[in-house]
Amino acid sequence: MRKFNLAALSLTAGLLASCAPVQTAPAHPEAPYRLQLLHFSDVDGGRDIIGNVPRFSALLNTFRAQQPENTLVVSSGDNWIPGPEYNVAGDSALDAVLGKAGAGRAHVAWLNALGVQASAVGNHDLDMGTAEFAGLLSQGEGWNGAAFPYLSTNLDFAPDEATAKITGKDGLSVTELAGKVAGYATAEVGGQTIGLIGASTPSLGSITNVGKVGVAPAKADDLDALAALIQQDADALMAQGVDKIILLAHMQTINVEQELAPRLRGVDIIVAGGSNTILADDTDRLRTGDTAKGAYPLTFAGKDGAPVLVVNTEGDYTYLGRLLVDFDAQGRVIPASVNAKESGAYATDEQGLRDLGVKVDAASPAVVRVSEGLTGALKTRAGNIVGYTNVYLNGERRGVRGQETNLGNLSADANLFYGQQVDPSTAISLKNGGGIRGPIGQCIVPPGSTAATPVCSAPQGTPGISERGQVSQLDLELAFRFNNALSLVTVTGTQLAALLEHGVANVENAAGQFPQVGGLSFAYDASRPAGQRLTDIVIDDANGAAAGTQRVVLMQQGQLNAAAAARSYRMVTLGFLATGGDSYPFPKEGTAEFAALKLTDLLSDKRSGEFTFAADGSEQDALAEYFGARHGSAATAFGAADTPAEADTRIVRR
Repeated sequence: MRKFNLAALSLTAGLLASCAPVQTAPAHPEAPYRLQLLHFSDVDGGRDIIGNVPRFSALLNTFRAQQPENTLVVSSGDNWIPGPEYNVAGDSALDAVLGKAGAGRAHVAWLNALGVQASAVGNHDLDMGTAEFAGLLSQGEGWNGAAFPYLSTNLDFAPDEATAKITGKDGLSVTELAGKVAGYATAEVGGQTIGLIGASTPSLGSITNVGKVGVAPAKADDLDALAALIQQDADALMAQGVDKIILLAHMQTINVEQELAPRLRGVDIIVAGGSNTILADDTDRLRTGDTAKGAYPLTFAGKDGAPVLVVNTEGDYTYLGRLLVDFDAQGRVIPASVNAKESGAYATDEQGLRDLGVKVDAASPAVVRVSEGLTGALKTRAGNIVGYTNVYLNGERRGVRGQETNLGNLSADANLFYGQQVDPSTAISLKNGGGIRGPIGQCIVPPGSTAATPVCSAPQGTPGISERGQVSQLDLELAFRFNNALSLVTVTGTQLAALLEHGVANVENAAGQFPQVGGLSFAYDASRPAGQRLTDIVIDDANGAAAGTQRVVLMQQGQLNAAAAARSYRMVTLGFLATGGDSYPFPKEGTAEFAALKLTDLLSDKRSGEFTFAADGSEQDALAEYFGARHGSAATAFGAADTPAEADTRIVRR
């Protein structure tokens, strides 16, 4: 990929004014070439993608069969989003379908089976980080990877270790670039070479996890600079003799794609993405509740005066965009060749297929197999409901490794509850934030937004399997992937203070040892040297679950209370920590002081409790049983919203 070295150009009123749609364009009596462009994007909204994609595939296959030589299938990005469908693809039951199960792989398998030839890089494609993105595209261990490239000319993939390994050479064919990332590529369609350029929103760095991938231009609203980057690739393609060029753009708001059109020379079609905008004509039947935001296609005059067509559809496989268009002998699109009875947004619901006489049996068998595999796994794991929450449960790395979070509190409290079922004197709970591997719920940048702050919400549910606010077995398995065994230990007040000091000793580097606690609260001053940071510690009830309340002030203003420090307290913690994990200073295993008792050793052999998917005495089982006991219905749903660090009360940073 090239390095960015552009002089920023200012927007001009004249260019903005030129964004008005062009109503007419010169027609040519004979078109030497006809292209069928099938397109989609934004598989990110939860509109029953598992149910939609087989019908989508059937429709796509039907149209492709009508133009077998002249069809190009593309996506303009956001081909997945972290959620139940994404995550459950890691279920080993999917090995037979995917070759090797892995989170997100079902989405890639769908794209391969649909015959996608190229995609733009959308923000949600990177939500799980560059390493996971690269892993999805790459072959390995029975996994075939992506059969197509991801394209984005304004991203520099080289600085990032993960994406550097999959970076291909610009200008190669989509076949040669399969499983790689590049700025632009070519595709042979019906004996003609089509140029494909990708572009991502310049706001990408603030709305997803780009790692060390460079994003240009530096100013997200500098459309002249963005257009200049795209133009470099268009010029390179034209220098190779390519006269038909399509831009796959993921700009989040379709206004940007419309403003790019008059800034570009030699680009014939822009496939927009990220805004979930429906463009449709009067002959297109839309799904109930959907409305079109413009004509299909929109027509503009490019910088060279030639027509530029802009197309877009709603996401989640709810519509298939179809553009049948002719190109003249100079490689320019002929807007007059677009017939509204053929081109437009095609709804993929059952009525949409009936109207066209298409049967779902026309879907690619691989698409159906993946859908059926996901459905089975989801019913087993996402359909096993343990409780309810009305709020997003923050298990994000940057949260649990640096402050109290509501999921940290909830899981620490669940462990305390669980420990008290075995030993009612258990008074405190300690775990490491690094053991929490993800949130429960979702945070997304809404379609059309480039705001840096995402909207976070409780789990949205999976159609036909779970409802909004329901917490499932799958949620717990993903958030607590290690599923550590729990242990009961006895510590003195002095030892407890040392454990908490260790917990905050490396907070500035977001170390996994940062504590999440239950049954106590503490304050610390991160500006002080490690080992001297604690200022206050209060144990809520030294009696644990026993009758009576005995609040103990163990430390105040940095001074230990001698009597409280000498006293012993029963603690539930992770077996990983009790045996020295994350360098926690518990007494070493094998010494006389070591007194950790695994809860599994204290529980009866018979599996106990309401939920049986996780081992007794484990983190997942503790949280499942706690949810069932305290938040087992919509009426008793967990409702403590996560708070910013300055509003935290259990772990206070001075």
